[in-house]
Formats: sequence, C-alpha cells, structure tokens
Amino acid sequence: MPHPTQVVALLKAQRIQHVRLYNADQGMIVALAKTGIRVMVSIPNEELLGIGQSNSTAANWVSRNIVAHYPATNITSISVGSDVLTTLPNAAPVLVNAIKFVHSALVASHLDKQIKVSSPISSSIILDSFPPSQAFFNRSWNPVLVPLLNFLQSTDSFLMLNAYPYYDYRQSNGAISLDYALFKPLAPNKEAVDANTLVHYTNVFDAIVDATYSAMAFLNFTNIPVIVTETGWPSKGDSNEPDATLENANTYNSNLIRHVMNKTGTPKNPGVAVSTYIYELYNEDMKPGPLSEKHWGLFEANGDPVYILRLTGSGSLLSNDTTNQTYCTAKDDADPKMLQAALDWACGPGKVDCSPLLQGKPCYEPDNVIAHATYAFNTYYHRMGKTSDACDFNGVADITTTDPSN
Repeated sequence: MPHPTQVVALLKAQRIQHVRLYNADQGMIVALAKTGIRVMVSIPNEELLGIGQSNSTAANWVSRNIVAHYPATNITSISVGSDVLTTLPNAAPVLVNAIKFVHSALVASHLDKQIKVSSPISSSIILDSFPPSQAFFNRSWNPVLVPLLNFLQSTDSFLMLNAYPYYDYRQSNGAISLDYALFKPLAPNKEAVDANTLVHYTNVFDAIVDATYSAMAFLNFTNIPVIVTETGWPSKGDSNEPDATLENANTYNSNLIRHVMNKTGTPKNPGVAVSTYIYELYNEDMKPGPLSEKHWGLFEANGDPVYILRLTGSGSLLSNDTTNQTYCTAKDDADPKMLQAALDWACGPGKVDCSPLLQGKPCYEPDNVIAHATYAFNTYYHRMGKTSDACDFNGVADITTTDPSN
C-alpha cells in the first residue's frame, strides 16, 4: 500500500469526497484529518467476535478509533464487518450485538446522530432476485436480518449492500447479457421486464438494488435506504475470465458513475440517488485467488491510473488521470463556419482574452480556425471549472485528456 499521505494526496487530486476504509488504520485516519473527506471506518471481520461479545471491547474500539479523531477526521459511518453472513457465518449470531454495542458507545459520546452504524451484506443472500418485485432474503438468515433491520430503522441508518453485476453475469450461464451488466444502451426488446409490475430494467445494478428493497419489504421494512458499499468490475483475469478486461472495467465504472450522478434512481425509487462506493481505489498485487482478484483497482499502487474513465457528460467529478488534466479542443471535422462562429462567441460574449491569437503574439501560429478555436475553447473550459457543458460550443468541441498546446 502507498503511504497514507500519498493515498490522501491522490484522493484530493481526484476530488474524491467519500472513502471507505476496510479497517481503522490510525495512519490513514490521521492523514484524512482536516481534508473534509467523508470517511467510513470499518471493524474487520476478525475483530467482530471480540466486539460482539463484550460491550467494553466495543466501547474501547470506539474511543480509540472514532472519538479520538472526530471531528478533525470527518467520520460519517462505521461498517461492522463485511459480508459476515456469507464469509464468516459463525460470527453472524453476534453481529447485531456488535452493532448495538458500537452504537451505544457512540450514544455515550453524543455522536450517534452524526455517525451511522450498519453492516454490508452480500446481494447473494437475496433469493429469487428476478423479477425484483418478488425477491426475498434467504430465510435461514431471518434471525439475524430482522433484528438488524429493526436496528437500522430505529436509528435512521441505512442498509449497506455489496452488489456485483460482474459475478451475477458470470454465474448466469448466458441468461444475463454483457451489455445489460455493463449499463450499455439496450433495445427495448432486450430490456428485462418485471412480470409483476411491468417495470423495465436496463441494467443489472438497478435490478439488484430494487430486489433488496423488495426483500426488506417482504419483512415489512419499507423506509430503510440502501447504499451500495461495493461494486466494480475487474480489468484483468485468468483465461477462464474473458470478460475481465480494461475495456469492460472502464465501461462499467464510467457508466456506473454517470448513472449514479444523474440521480435517476432505480425503477422502484425513481429520483432517489443510490449512494455508491466503487471497489476499489488500488489494485492489490498480493491478493490470493484468481487473477481478477488483484485487478479491481482504478489506480496502481504508484498512483498511475489503470485506465482513464470516460466521463464526458458527468461534469468534473473524477478523471482518474493522475494529473487530473482534461482539455477542450475543436473537433477536426467540424464545419469551419460553425467553428468561426463559436470562436467569435468565446472571444466576445464568452469573455475569453483572445489577444494571444493576434498576429505576432504567442498563439497566432498555427494560423487556422481549428487551432485558434481550441485555444479559446480550452481557456473558457478551464475558467468555467472544467464542467462538461463548458465544452460543447454547439457540438464543435470535445473534452480530451491530450494537451492541445505546444
């Protein structure tokens, strides 16, 4: 792992505002202080049994890892374990106790309103997940899930969900198409239709989230929000994982970001954005298991992006180019009259200082409308904070990661 200060420098350069830690690493929590970044801290599964069996152990954990650092570090939630029911079932009986003990310690420090407690569950415990309207949780887990949901409802917390369309696609034996898993546009006859509600689903992600809402409703919980604590796509895999590619990983995460940021919500809850964490920030070269396990990251450990996300249209959210540089250039095939009109607008009403384009000035050469328009477009785009709509100019401009100046 890079040093915590390097991690935080990357988060800041990328303007990442929320991060989930898989533990309560002191160096990481300290490095995040005074950045304003919202932090989810986690109790690892291996510490769960101790905390779930002892109120004082839980209180000590909260005192050491939360109270000692808040509010300098903007801790907003605590994840108690992860996928406990599916990966550590012997700890499941103490899961809700652990959550309640941690919450009680927050109450004692008057932090329970600011910091929410929950535990990520795997979408694999949802049975009969399509159509979403008839999904339900694996009933054998009801003795844990019902008290968990009761707790989340009574404390205004949220259900944490780990959702992986990649695995659903892999395990579907062809029933799920790759385009449907990757949020690619589908012809209406290729969309999945919930036979009970006649609602159309255009991607697996929305179907998983709505199945989760239905599974909660089946147990009579209808007002607990869902946040997705993990989702993503691997960029490399073994020979038996042909869909773990750079192209697919880029497509999934770019489309996911656009989908979440558009706040379209899901068919069951339209307009309610699903807060989502991308798994994960860095590739993990030491991780055991199939090759894909090492390749879920957006960045290599040295900070180099694994791929450049395609985010035109979703504003200046995250361009995981380490230098965070994007530029606005004139399209080579644009109509010269349209380009000249857009250049005149940028240098006039757009208030760009175009004096460097005059004869004898530094940006006069090359003296053609494409080069001059690119100078004006890019200057305007940077001044407007690099939002996607600041680089349109009636369709004659495009955002690029290649610096047009020389």
